[in-house]
Amino acid sequence: MSHAHEHDSLDPKSGDRRVSIAIWANALLTVGQVVGGILSGSLALIADALHNFSDMASLVIAFAARKIARRPADERMTFGYGRIEIVAALINYTSLTIIGLYLIYEGVMRIIDPPAVGGWTIVILGGVALVIDTLTALLTYSMQKGSVNIRALFLHNLSDALASVAVVAGGTLILLYDWRLVDPLVTIGIAVYILYLSFREIGGPIHMLMLGSPPEIDNAAVVEAMRSVDGVADVHHVHLWQMQEHETALDCHVVV
Repeated sequence: MSHAHEHDSLDPKSGDRRVSIAIWANALLTVGQVVGGILSGSLALIADALHNFSDMASLVIAFAARKIARRPADERMTFGYGRIEIVAALINYTSLTIIGLYLIYEGVMRIIDPPAVGGWTIVILGGVALVIDTLTALLTYSMQKGSVNIRALFLHNLSDALASVAVVAGGTLILLYDWRLVDPLVTIGIAVYILYLSFREIGGPIHMLMLGSPPEIDNAAVVEAMRSVDGVADVHHVHLWQMQEHETALDCHVVV
């Protein structure tokens, strides 16, 4: 048997519209930051662009997952398609981890040989990025409370917004003091924060895909509750797992 909970406060079309707006905003921002990073020579700006590109990709994955998850069960997928959102979240957290490791490598290389960096380009594009990242985070904030898929997106964008603050601060220090090391240091700081978010959140999707028991349910208490029912002699071979993020399933043998 299974038990489902509805946690999305937005209707599907409204939620899809928000994700679509976020996709286009991040796509335009990514192009602008890559061009600006190349022109200014700023690794921090390109790092932020790569992070925004990963956001855009994760938004596309999440958007597709939302659509697929709403398909009804059929002969090929008798449990339905809801678990696709858990897969999408795992892909997004994995991409965050890869990007974080790559940025640390590039930042260390820049510390060894720091190039000239254009401060004004960094400050202007970093400011634009901050506005778009904040907008995207606001669009997905109410949706992330009930979806591991959208929560991965929200954390992507929240970390982007904080990274943009760091980029603007770094550009300002370059303008004021010509401190070239600030660019790779900011890059490494962004990367460390990305890795922290990834490692903190990736355990949930992995636990669900491994058919782990729901963390909010006391398995022993469930078994005892069934055994206490009149006419039940014993309960064994008990399996509790999450079919989907908000749908818990129970399989067991009941001796009557």
